[in-house]
Amino acid sequence: MTKIVLTAQVEDAATWEKRVRTHGELLKTVTPTAHYTVTKDNEVAMCAEVADVAKYFELLASPAIAEAMAYDGVMRETVKTFVLDKEFKF
Repeated sequence: MTKIVLTAQVEDAATWEKRVRTHGELLKTVTPTAHYTVTKDNEVAMCAEVADVAKYFELLASPAIAEAMAYDGVMRETVKTFVLDKEFKF
């Protein structure tokens, strides 16, 4: 499993947090669970473990996700994704 972190600016973090939960069926096509946080500055970060990175990015580019993000108040131009492909053990 590969971990991917997605960050974005949203119009209102409280609204985003309520609305993102309505997309479970869509999101579970790439991950069973997502960890996230919201800030008072209307920033969100979400981390997901995915089995198929290509499928994750296909979903991220899909019209369904674009529609979901618009509904959630995500400022699409601020979305950044990070594939965690390195590990540091200590």
